[in-house]
Amino acid sequence: MKNRATKKLFTCLLMLTTLFAWAQERGSISGKITLNDNTPAANINVGLKGSSYSTVSNDQGYYEIKNIKPDTYTLRISAVGIMTVEKEITVKAGETSNQDVVLSESAEQLKEVIIEGEKNRYKKQESSTASRMPLKSLENAQVYNVVTKELIADQLITNQDDALKNVPGLYQLWGSTGRAGDGGSYFASRGFVTQAQLRNGIAGTVIANNDVANIETIEAIKGPSATLFGSILTSYGGLINRVTKKPFATFGGEVSYQTGSYGFNRATVDVNTPLNTERTALFRLNAATAKSETFQDYGMNKSFFVAPSFTYIFSDRLSATLEAEFFSQDATGLHLIYLDYTQTPSSIGINNAEDLDYNFKRSLLGSDFITKTRSRNIFGTVNYKISDSWASQSIITSANNEANGPGVWFYLRPGNEMSRNAWGFSGSSNAIEFQQNFSGDFKIGNMRNRVVIGGDIYYTKGYTNITYLPGGGWEYDVVNYSGDIANYNDFNQNTIQDLLNSSTSVNTSRTNFTSHSVYINDVLNLTSRLIVSAGIRFDNFENKGNYNAATDTTTGAYSQNAWSPKFGLVYQVVQDEVSVFANYQNSFKNQLNPNAGTSDPSLNGETFKPERANQFEAGIKLNALKNKLGATVSYYNIKVKDVVRSVGFNNSVQDGSQKSTGFEAEITANPIPGLNIIAGYAYNDSKLEKASADVEGLRPTTAGPKNLANFWVSYRFPAETIDGLGVGFGGNYGSESPIYNSNVLDAGGNATGNVEKFVLPSYTVFNASLFYDKPKYRIALKVNNLTDELYFNGYTTINVQAPRTFMGSLTYKF
Repeated sequence: MKNRATKKLFTCLLMLTTLFAWAQERGSISGKITLNDNTPAANINVGLKGSSYSTVSNDQGYYEIKNIKPDTYTLRISAVGIMTVEKEITVKAGETSNQDVVLSESAEQLKEVIIEGEKNRYKKQESSTASRMPLKSLENAQVYNVVTKELIADQLITNQDDALKNVPGLYQLWGSTGRAGDGGSYFASRGFVTQAQLRNGIAGTVIANNDVANIETIEAIKGPSATLFGSILTSYGGLINRVTKKPFATFGGEVSYQTGSYGFNRATVDVNTPLNTERTALFRLNAATAKSETFQDYGMNKSFFVAPSFTYIFSDRLSATLEAEFFSQDATGLHLIYLDYTQTPSSIGINNAEDLDYNFKRSLLGSDFITKTRSRNIFGTVNYKISDSWASQSIITSANNEANGPGVWFYLRPGNEMSRNAWGFSGSSNAIEFQQNFSGDFKIGNMRNRVVIGGDIYYTKGYTNITYLPGGGWEYDVVNYSGDIANYNDFNQNTIQDLLNSSTSVNTSRTNFTSHSVYINDVLNLTSRLIVSAGIRFDNFENKGNYNAATDTTTGAYSQNAWSPKFGLVYQVVQDEVSVFANYQNSFKNQLNPNAGTSDPSLNGETFKPERANQFEAGIKLNALKNKLGATVSYYNIKVKDVVRSVGFNNSVQDGSQKSTGFEAEITANPIPGLNIIAGYAYNDSKLEKASADVEGLRPTTAGPKNLANFWVSYRFPAETIDGLGVGFGGNYGSESPIYNSNVLDAGGNATGNVEKFVLPSYTVFNASLFYDKPKYRIALKVNNLTDELYFNGYTTINVQAPRTFMGSLTYKF
C-alpha cells in the first residue's frame, strides 16, 4: 500500500513539473507594474481573464507569465482594495509580449491596502457552521475558537492534534491509537471528554491523527451543543469541527517538503484548477505522504493522505460539490502506562509521574508493533438558492474506517516493575449521514430574522474483535524498568502474533444504531444591537442491540426520544465592535440500564431516560480597531444530571450528577503591521457531586488540568528591512492533572476523608520558528519543546510526550 501511495503522490508531482516545463511553441508576457508616483507595485495579481494563466509581481514590480498558448487575451491586474485594470494583449508563438501597467493608487494607498489585508491573521470574524448559518462571532451567543490556516502555516503544523494546542481549554488526553471505533484522539474540554468527529458540520470521523493538508480552519465549538449537532458526535464540553479547503475559480497551489528530527519526512501538494473556460467546473487536489520514527528505541508512523474535491456550478442558483478523503496509516500505537488496576499509588510507592525511575527513551518493546488503519470518507453537497431570502443545502456523507493490529500497554507495579501486555485488535466502523437544511434571511417588520430549519438521519454499524493471549489474559511478562532487562527484545510483534494465532479467546462487540432528528435555530435582530436566538431539536435514537449469531438472539435493543433546547442573547455595546452575550445550551446522552437482561426480572429490559447537561454562560466579545484586536471572555456553569451509577451488585440508579464551572479567555491581535498575536487561558473546576463513594466530590480523572494557557507571537519584518523575513515564538502551559483520584474507603464502603492521587506534573513548553516568505516560495525552520521539557498527558494513563525536535520546510507556490 505504501509503495502504491508514494508512487501516486510522486506521479502528481512529476505531472506538475512537466506542466511547468512544457513550452513547445508557446509565448510569454512580461512587464512592470508601477504606482502613480513611479514606485514599483509588489504582490499584485496578474492573470489572463478566462484562463488559468496567472502570477504575482515581485518586489520590483516585475511579472512574467510563461508557456502561454498563442491567442488574444485580456490581461487582468488586481489586488484587494485597488481598482482592477484590464488590457487586451496578443501572444505570439516563441515571442515575449511586453505590457507595463501604471496603477492609479499611490504607494501610501497601496501600503494601507496591504496592511488591511494582513490584519489579524489568527482571527476569523464569521463562521457558517457554528450556528449552521453565516453568523459573525459578535452576533453569536455561543463561544467558539478558530485555528486558521495562517496560524497552522506559521507554526509548521502537520497534524490536527498539534493545531488544537492553540485552543484555550482544550487538552489532549490521548493521541490517536488508530483503532477502529475509538482510534481518534481524545481531548478534555470544559471537564468532559470529546473527539474530533465532524467535518464541515457533518460526520467525518477519521480514526487517526488527521493530516492538515486539507484543512482551511479548525473550529472548537464550546459547551453542550446537541441542539444543532446532536449527541452522538459531540460531548458536554463541546465539539471539534474541521473546515476543509474548497475549489476556487483560478489556477494555483503549492508543493511542500518538510524534514526533521527522528526521521521525519513529509511531502504535500495542493493543486487547484478550473476544468473549463467558463470556470463552472472546478477541481482541487490535496495530498500528503509522511514517515517518521519516534524518540524511543521502537516506534514509527508512515501515512498517505489524498483529498480530491470537485465543484460544478450549474447556474447562479445551483451548485454541487463532491469530495473524498482517503487515509492510510501504518503506525505503532501510543506508549501507554497505567497504574495496575489491583494497585493504588500508596502500594506502588509513587504518586507523581516525574518520580518514576525510568528512562522514557526505552519503549520496552522488541519491535515496532504496527496497526494498519484505513479511512475512506465520501461527501456530497448540493446548494440551491430558492429565492433572495431562502436557500437549501443537502449533504450526504459516508465515513468508513477499519483497523487491524496488536495493541500493547504497560501496568505500573511496586518495586520498579511493569507488566508488558498485549492483545489482538481488529474492527471497522461505517457511518452514513444525510442532512437537509433550509436557511432563510428576511425581515419581520423592521427586524432582520435569520433561521435554519433542518433534518438529519445518522446510521452507523461496526464491530471490534479483541483476541486475548492463550488462557484468556493479556499479560506477557513482568520486567524491572529501572534495570537490565535480559529478555527486552522478546516482546515483539512476531512473538505476540504467534501467540494470538494460537488463541481461541475472542471477544466481539458490535454497534448498530440510527438517529432521526429535526431542528430549528432562529436568530432575530430586535434592534441593530440587540439579538435574541433560540433553537430546539427533537431526536429519536434507535439502538438495534447486539446480535449473537451463536444463539440467534439480540440483546440491548432500545428506543429513546429526546428534546434539546438552546437560547441566546447578544447586545452590541459598541456596534460591530463590542458585544456582551449569554446563553443556555443543552445536550443529552442516551441511556440503557447496564443491568437490563440480567436474571433479575425487575431490571430486565428497563431503559433509563436520557442523561442531560445544561450550561449557562455569559461573557464579552470584542472585534475592535478594524479587526486589529479580537477577544472572547466568558464564564460557564455546566450541570449534568440523571447520570447512571452502580449501587451494589447488579443494580443501577439514575441519580448521579456532575458540575463543571470555569473561565475562558482568548485574545488575537495585530497591534502593528507584521505582528500577530494569539493567546488564551482557561480555568476549569469539575466535580462529581453525586457518584459512587470512591469518587464522589472529586475531580474526574478525564477532566485534564485545571489551568491551561497557550500563546503564539509572529513578527514579519518590514519590507524595507528584510522583506519576507519573520520569526515566531510561543508555547503551552498546563497545571498538574490527576490520572488516579479516589477516596479511601473503610470496611463499610464509606469515605474516610483521605484521598489517593497519582498526578501528571505541570508543564511549560516553548516553541520557536524562523521563516522567509515570498510570493513564490517559503522557507521555514521550527523547534518544538525548546527547553527539552519532560512532560506527559494521559487518559488515566502516563503518556510521555516528545522531547526537543527540529523541523525545516520548503514550499513552492504557483
